[in-house]
Amino acid sequence: MFVNHYDSESHYDEMFAADGSCREHYLPFLEMIKNIPIEKLKQLQFTTDKAQMAMGMTFNVYHDKQGIEKILHLDIIPRIINAREWKNIEDGLKQRIYALNLFIQDIYNEQKILKDRILPRELIESCPGFLKQCSGLTPPKGIWCHITGTDLVRDKNGEFYVLEDNLRCPSGVSYQLESREIIKRVFPNLLSKLGVAPVSNYPSRLLNMLQYLSDKKKPVVGVLTPGVYNSAYFEHSYLALSMGVELVMGQDLVANNNRVYMQTTSGLQQIDVLYRRIDDTFLDPLAFNPQSLLGIPGIFAAYKSGNIALANAPGTGVADDKAIYAYVPKIIRYYLDEEPVLRNVPTYICSEKEDCDYVLAHLDELVVKETNAAGGYGMMIGPRATTDERNTFEGLIKSNPRNYIAQPMLSLSTVPTLVDTHLEPRHVDLRPYVLYGDGIEVIPGAFTRVALKRGSLIVNSSQGGGSKDTWVLQQ
Repeated sequence: MFVNHYDSESHYDEMFAADGSCREHYLPFLEMIKNIPIEKLKQLQFTTDKAQMAMGMTFNVYHDKQGIEKILHLDIIPRIINAREWKNIEDGLKQRIYALNLFIQDIYNEQKILKDRILPRELIESCPGFLKQCSGLTPPKGIWCHITGTDLVRDKNGEFYVLEDNLRCPSGVSYQLESREIIKRVFPNLLSKLGVAPVSNYPSRLLNMLQYLSDKKKPVVGVLTPGVYNSAYFEHSYLALSMGVELVMGQDLVANNNRVYMQTTSGLQQIDVLYRRIDDTFLDPLAFNPQSLLGIPGIFAAYKSGNIALANAPGTGVADDKAIYAYVPKIIRYYLDEEPVLRNVPTYICSEKEDCDYVLAHLDELVVKETNAAGGYGMMIGPRATTDERNTFEGLIKSNPRNYIAQPMLSLSTVPTLVDTHLEPRHVDLRPYVLYGDGIEVIPGAFTRVALKRGSLIVNSSQGGGSKDTWVLQQ
């Protein structure tokens, strides 16, 4: 049978224990899949790929010479998380997002955390995501981070750690929703039999959260996209359609008298809430980047006047900085007087001399990351890097230590993945989505990214990664 030779090596495998036995919450799935011929599974995988392309589940990779539009390969073997583990994730994320929201509000107003020297002031003031234009602001309902995608990883002992926080324009949720629809056809009746929590109501929950930000009874909501050439345009259009709201570009909107209007065939219509998928500094050329052609001149003034709500709020990028991430446990203790439920990956901050000296002396052991890079770029995996690559990063760190952090290389957990005629372990991470409106809710599912190359730890879609449907068991 095609699972007989499955070898998870020294990693924590989500389906199989170290002795080769199947973990309890995966047993019903294993019993079902054992009865499916491998040729049938391969056919199911083939039709899954075709379904993704037919549904437009693609993303753009501009540096790829073979073409920019690709499907995000969906492996049909799901990742399954039991109810107990999910409860811990849920509690930890609610705690983390609540504390981060308090932190962002404080940073742009009283700055108590800086006055109490919990964080170095220079760390904030040198952060590219810290927008001085937001000083003194309080967003509608006091909420800054309305939609968060927090990346989690699991170490060799099976413990979940927070790898990074994504509070600006986190992507991937549409792939999670569409993947579930496809996998339900691959394994009909199995999800209900196992008691897998549904995720299909995410668009309605997202819309409710966005409407909550306005004081109007029937606010006009829109999704602001950079346009069809953006790598996540499929997601922008998918969410707008699913919520039944307008998908708009900057050129479709006009700001006048501190209000924002949408151009329609019947004239201008005021828009009350924008789910923006444009980076902070491109939102308004009058307030931020004067060269931006994507934003709306005057929208920031309308926002400051309280006439439009923006999700996520401009300025949330200060909490996306990987150097700030290292302080989140202290942030939780400072604002909540609680210990973090979910731990950070141990992190060395290169702007601190002692940490920097350690990093430079152990480049062959550590993963070095740019503090504001994303998508798997701007990083070096020390144990797998060449001498030249390590020398290059040594020079980069020395020239600009504020721009780098370092972490030990975790032995990421693995999940069985269909490879030719058998299953092989592939490394994964986990991105649950959190909505903050009238309360904080964690969607009971997540975007699991998988490194499709044997032994690879890079799960990013732009670097050749794929995805899996994530099943959260309700009991």
